[in-house]
Amino acid sequence: MSDTGTAVRFAFSTLGVPGLPVAEVLRLAAGAGYQGVELRAHPEEPVHPLTGLRERAAVRGQFADAGVEILAVAGYPKVAAARDAAGEEELTQELAELVFLAADLGAPYVRVFPGGGGRPSEAAEADAARRLSAVAPLAAERGVRVLLETHDSHRTGAAAARILDRVGHPAAGALWDVLHSWLGGERPAETHAALAPHLGYVQVKDVASAEDTAPLPLGAGRLPLADVLAALGDGAGPGGWLCWEYEKRWYPEAAALPALLAAGRAHLEGLLGAAPAP
Repeated sequence: MSDTGTAVRFAFSTLGVPGLPVAEVLRLAAGAGYQGVELRAHPEEPVHPLTGLRERAAVRGQFADAGVEILAVAGYPKVAAARDAAGEEELTQELAELVFLAADLGAPYVRVFPGGGGRPSEAAEADAARRLSAVAPLAAERGVRVLLETHDSHRTGAAAARILDRVGHPAAGALWDVLHSWLGGERPAETHAALAPHLGYVQVKDVASAEDTAPLPLGAGRLPLADVLAALGDGAGPGGWLCWEYEKRWYPEAAALPALLAAGRAHLEGLLGAAPAP
């Protein structure tokens, strides 16, 4: 299930296991049959942009030894936000540091947000396209793609694609967060059609309703995951990655992720087996 015929692969985000040491993250991935991990790149976590070069090399070695891939570093830059001159310089540096971190770790992707807030769409999208265009050559040089997540001000595939179509660079792409496109009222087939030329990978999750977005085990909520996988067909992105983003960090009362991982992977595998051929 990918645009290169690569079999689907499973990852999970460390947002679901806040602060967990790398060795424990790898133990969970290997034990539950996940081939990759999305690293939340925040100072609360073991790996972030201030992590030193020696430690980065050590983390990369730990993943290689475990046979688990680092799918992405999930950063927090808001590329469509209003910025003054000092803020613009800060954002440029933040984007570059995430690219360097991903490259040092051997991760193919960096995640960023739109974050346009209530700005007029034309101004927000022009700024986002300009900023992504500026970092794209550095990302390409380092073998990394910067992915704009369907989120906040640009939660649908159509909205994210408006920005990425303006960028027009292969090192800038899309991360499809299935919750936000659903909250935006977009059907999975519509989201995939908009993002297909740009798609890096897909974040899956489940929630009870649009009003109650606390994380649930995959299959226990209302998100149309079967429709998402059917829409993807052979277009899940170059690596065929599905990444479970379980937002335990933001919902501490949610059930612990480790005990859910194996069943979540099995649920996705069952949906993949039931999905109609494209």
